[in-house]
Amino acid sequence: MLDYKKVNNLTGWLVAAVATLVYILTVEQTASFWDPGEFIAVSYKLQVPHPPGAPFFLLVYRMFGFLALGDGLQVAYWMNVGSAIFSGLTILFLFWSITLLGRKLYRIKAGQESVGQTISLMGAGIVGALVYTFSDSFWFSAVEAEVYAMSSFFTAIVIWAFLKWDVIEDPVLENKWMIFIAYLVGLSIGVHLLNLVTLPALALIYYFKKYPNPNIKGGAIALLCGGVALIVINNLIIPGLPSMAGSIEIFFVNSLGLPFGSGIVFFTAVFLGSLIYAILYSIKKEKVILNTILLSLTFVLIGYSSYALIVIRANQDPIINENNPKDIISYVSYLKREQYGYRPLLHGQYFDAKVVSQEDGSAVYAKGKDKYEIVDYNTVTKYDPSRTTILPRVYSTQERHKQIYRSKLGLSQGQEPSFGDNLYFMFTHQLGHMYWRYFMWNFSGRESDYSDAPWLGITDAFSDKFPDYIKENKAHNNYLMLPLILGLIGIFFQAKKDPNSFYVTLGLFLMMGVVLVLYLNSPPVEPRERDYIYVGSFYAFAIWAGFGVLALSHWIGKINKNLAIAGVVATLITFPVPVIMAIQNWDDHNRQGRYFSVDSARNFLASCEPNAILFTGGDNDTFPLWYVQAVENFRTDVRVVVLSYFDTDWYVDQMTRKAYESEPLPFTLDYENYKKGTNDYLYLMEREGLDAISAKEYLKLIKNNSDLLKLSAGSSKMTINMVPARNIILDVDIEKVYNNGLIPEGMEALMVDQMNLRIKGEYVSRGNLMLIDLITSNNWERPIYFNNTSLATIGIDIEDYVVMEGMTYRLLPVRKPQNFRAELVNTEKSYKHIMEDFAFRGMDNPDNYFDDEFRRFTSNHRSAINSIAIALLDEDEMDKAADILKHSIEKMPHEAIPYDLASGQSVPLLFEVGEDDMALDIVDKMSVKSIQLLDFYAQNNREYDREAMISLEMLRYFVPLLEERGYEELAAELKKNLERYIGNTGVGRSLDRR
Repeated sequence: MLDYKKVNNLTGWLVAAVATLVYILTVEQTASFWDPGEFIAVSYKLQVPHPPGAPFFLLVYRMFGFLALGDGLQVAYWMNVGSAIFSGLTILFLFWSITLLGRKLYRIKAGQESVGQTISLMGAGIVGALVYTFSDSFWFSAVEAEVYAMSSFFTAIVIWAFLKWDVIEDPVLENKWMIFIAYLVGLSIGVHLLNLVTLPALALIYYFKKYPNPNIKGGAIALLCGGVALIVINNLIIPGLPSMAGSIEIFFVNSLGLPFGSGIVFFTAVFLGSLIYAILYSIKKEKVILNTILLSLTFVLIGYSSYALIVIRANQDPIINENNPKDIISYVSYLKREQYGYRPLLHGQYFDAKVVSQEDGSAVYAKGKDKYEIVDYNTVTKYDPSRTTILPRVYSTQERHKQIYRSKLGLSQGQEPSFGDNLYFMFTHQLGHMYWRYFMWNFSGRESDYSDAPWLGITDAFSDKFPDYIKENKAHNNYLMLPLILGLIGIFFQAKKDPNSFYVTLGLFLMMGVVLVLYLNSPPVEPRERDYIYVGSFYAFAIWAGFGVLALSHWIGKINKNLAIAGVVATLITFPVPVIMAIQNWDDHNRQGRYFSVDSARNFLASCEPNAILFTGGDNDTFPLWYVQAVENFRTDVRVVVLSYFDTDWYVDQMTRKAYESEPLPFTLDYENYKKGTNDYLYLMEREGLDAISAKEYLKLIKNNSDLLKLSAGSSKMTINMVPARNIILDVDIEKVYNNGLIPEGMEALMVDQMNLRIKGEYVSRGNLMLIDLITSNNWERPIYFNNTSLATIGIDIEDYVVMEGMTYRLLPVRKPQNFRAELVNTEKSYKHIMEDFAFRGMDNPDNYFDDEFRRFTSNHRSAINSIAIALLDEDEMDKAADILKHSIEKMPHEAIPYDLASGQSVPLLFEVGEDDMALDIVDKMSVKSIQLLDFYAQNNREYDREAMISLEMLRYFVPLLEERGYEELAAELKKNLERYIGNTGVGRSLDRR
């Protein structure tokens, strides 16, 4: 007789150990792209991350950072190992959850498990847990320092704890476990809020246990109660209690004249006093249920108290201090994620709805010198009522989003979307493309890691239709639909044998999947794939995959009448399912040898002169920079400025303080000129006869709050300033600039004594105002740089005044000549940066996995090298141009990073420097890919996307280049293929270097 408890415990730990080992072997060795760079940096020094924060995560991962023993280069690795460990523990609790649910299905009493039942349950737990271990989305999060690994752990342990509570018969122990669960929920708030979504489904466990004769009405009430618990925690406790405290604080300070903090003290005393009194009352009156509820609330609050870290650290002014939540007012805004805007959920506008009015709503307060001051009003936008709807899904009024809506819905310009279109978008895009596609990625297969890649089915595994670039893509994974089939078997088996538990599992599956999709109400396009959000839903399906093993064991047992042998056979039959997943997913989840996420950031910084100011744009431009400065202590003399954050007063204020070795930024304007509600936007109102205005004079007017710039505020109670001319002129002391050696050799003739900081749109945002101030006040004392993203998104036109230095663009008082299509390049510095200063670790190793983000940054580097090579050729530096072109191919070869658009653009340059073999190799490889891709799209009636359009353009681009170099036969072959895709053989030169 097997000791079930020991076998269950040991097997669970063994499976968890296997999962943890897999994750540690494949863990990223440095900071990944996207949020890990930020989270590692803020965890390492306990700083303040983006809203709504993750304080408990920071505290725990800070401890993992200690394992680096002071070596900054190892901190990221050990924090990534933290995610691997939490993911392994998630697998542990998944295993135990499967066996707990299996025991319910078998209706086994403790200590009465047969050998056959034990073997079958262990097989189910092993296979189900390993299916999730090797699933695409969960494995992705398991090997990087992001909140989702730890969040999954809390989801798993809460589900397991509820299932454990379900089998406890002692009421006293039941209540203790319920309080323990509440504490786990409270702690999870300090990691991520996804854990809360499980509560409605878990309420069914309570209902089924306490009410032996369940019915639909009772189940609905249980779900409703779970939903109420979710709302209480998510809406009333998390932002609600601080909001209430904030309102009392404002009343005490503004109305009663009491000192700052008095309202907080009063609220805290009253709330805690009331809670303690209520608990004592429940004990005295022996109200057990009330006592359990109150203690559960208390432990939720104890867990939630980790958020004190955010306010405490914000008041220490750390270098990374997003939103600066120092006081109760800013803290509430931080918790509510107000900077991200609002998405309508149950009622809202269609995307074509006209704005009827914009009115001032509730006041926005900020802490002043003596009291809380009104700095702005929340704008209430009202739309044409005839163009609003229930359950709005096509709601975004951004012009880019409107175009995508029309494209996806097949609407012509001016055609109004209907409610049917609204639902069609919900089912096809939000549910179909943004959820079910991800679901099938995990349990059926994935075509590739290219954006919007579809899922794969059984027949796709044996199909030769895919072009080589897809078949060779490491993320081209096919599981023959076996995990899906196994899970479907488990669904029907659990539904038949244990309906109550089936409804619980179904509730988990839907709440963390479909319901979450509806709640998030995603716009038509996201910055990246969001499959990691829905891992909780995939977790529930993995439970069903485990039940698929129980189903096979049950059916085999019916035949051979021996459940023990049936369990062994069922496990052996299904064990290859996770093995196939592991084999298919290993190469695209093994992150060993990848460093370019960090090296690209180092290359940005290495492109800057000492004491520079570097403007960045998106997350991947910024977070790795934060990481290398905060953790690896690299180039801390450079001040990194996030352009989008520059529109906020708190961020500008942080720029007035020293950061690492970087001195404060020089500004003419002070806090009163850029605080929230002041100069948020300055509207362009060109005055007749005034073509331009001096930058220095304009800043003086702003600083002095001149009436000359005042505009009527309309419905707003706040003052609004304007810009009287589109052209803002900056005078330049060219003698000083020249004598300081700032002008690159050969560009002396391009020097200008005035720069036109021309406004692009119809207003100047706070960030662009402060940029004008910085450029003016800096007076060329510190080098100012932009990366390509920030340069393209700033609201003033300075592109003619920048000179490329490596991967950055330096602002200088030189003007690019008209009709000069190439970029101005400081060739001496750029050549040195490329050849000596830049890092490309692991980029030449074909065994390393480089996903779409790595390919994008590789393309950026290849493109920059092309620009530098062009400039060198213009200076007759043929050898240097050849050197960096060959260096690019050597450091980033096709075998590791397939040739891309930038590679194609280097072909004429390679021809020009006499490297015909290299040029022809690029032509050959890119032409083969292009022809295969276009054939694939034609055969499968796929609409041309960006990849297809680039492929078509590459063919058109190569033909004349080959003809010019005398490769007529190859050119004719390409032209013949080209004629199959376009109606004529006219070939453009849109990609030429000139």
